[in-house]
Amino acid sequence: MSKPKGFEKPIGVKDYLPHAVAKLRRIEHEVLACMRGWGYEQILTPTIEYYDTVGVASATSDQKLFKLLNQRGTTIVLRSDVTAPIARVASSLLKDHPFPLRLSYHANVFRAFEEEAGREAEFFQTGVELIGDPSPEADAEVIALAIASLKAAGVPSFKIAVGHVGFLNGLFGDTLPGRAEAQEKLKECLLQRDYVGYRTALGELRLEESVHRELEGLLRLRGGQEICERALELRVSDGAREAIRHLCEMWDVLGAYGVQDHVLIDLTMIGDISYYTGMTFEGYASQLGFPVCSGGRYDNLLAQFGRPAPATGFALKTTRMLEVAEVGQEEPRRALIRYAPARRSEALEKAAGLRAEGLAVVTEGIAQTGEDRSAAGGSGAGDALASAPSGRYEYKGTVYDQVFTFDEKGGEPQ
Repeated sequence: MSKPKGFEKPIGVKDYLPHAVAKLRRIEHEVLACMRGWGYEQILTPTIEYYDTVGVASATSDQKLFKLLNQRGTTIVLRSDVTAPIARVASSLLKDHPFPLRLSYHANVFRAFEEEAGREAEFFQTGVELIGDPSPEADAEVIALAIASLKAAGVPSFKIAVGHVGFLNGLFGDTLPGRAEAQEKLKECLLQRDYVGYRTALGELRLEESVHRELEGLLRLRGGQEICERALELRVSDGAREAIRHLCEMWDVLGAYGVQDHVLIDLTMIGDISYYTGMTFEGYASQLGFPVCSGGRYDNLLAQFGRPAPATGFALKTTRMLEVAEVGQEEPRRALIRYAPARRSEALEKAAGLRAEGLAVVTEGIAQTGEDRSAAGGSGAGDALASAPSGRYEYKGTVYDQVFTFDEKGGEPQ
């Protein structure tokens, strides 16, 4: 294998240039402020965790974990999600804090993918965890907050699809008893949104006509509250019925939040994280073909860290939202100060004063002052200033609102 060139980087990671970083930080700021307004406090967890604790507890498969050995030979991993680390903290450092816990975060996560187009090995997430509340009210709260967060991030148009793991598990368990492989194949088709493949797999099972019709009808269980009512007419277990009743109650709470227009009940939703135990959801922006947020209930995860508790939450795919977010980006007011050595102290004092007023100030020493000074205040030494729109000036590719030149002749700078 040839040695990488100096400008190359591993597949799946990317560089963010200043304009993208400014937008990313703006999204982060607005979303975390929104979450803080709902009573969620921000938490930071380490980039690396022990494989035998957080690594095993996470829903990420071994093949997708970045593993390393520390100096003692212990396997550690780069965090592949933030939910498992927060579960660790809630069960240790916050073990004496009463429930419910409301925690928010913004962090980069790492997942090792095959060299597939469009899959990122490092990406940013901003999310919340609501720990210690099993109610439909809690699930509705995180969905309503996800909607508020997407709005705060500047995502102009989106839809939240909500399902329930308990309903699908109950339906498949009742209609395909003892056929675990068939159940998993159908679930995988639903997870990939491969409805053609689902129908094909269903046909290969050679089921009774009534069972086939019921399972194929699952693909039509998408819509508003009427979907819950239709699902209750199916011949399903008490567990599946309880799941639907949970969704119905949650739907009523979402009505009180005034966000039902953003929500679609989709009983084909299964969620791509193995520790989900109840409600799951994904958010889709109209301009993108993949989710910009996802979440759900995970009532069994904290038990792995010794503090059993119900929990629910979501994560925004912050990096993906860069393509669609329309957050306001205030361009900083900029000033350029050029100075001769003899007037360095005076120039830098001026720069400090302008920075205190909120300007972004660039300073540059000049060897001498040329005679051909431009009307904009340029010194003529080095690159010349050029006029820019709105009475501003361009210098070496950057536009400035104000330009000052402290030359050797003394007097007031221009």
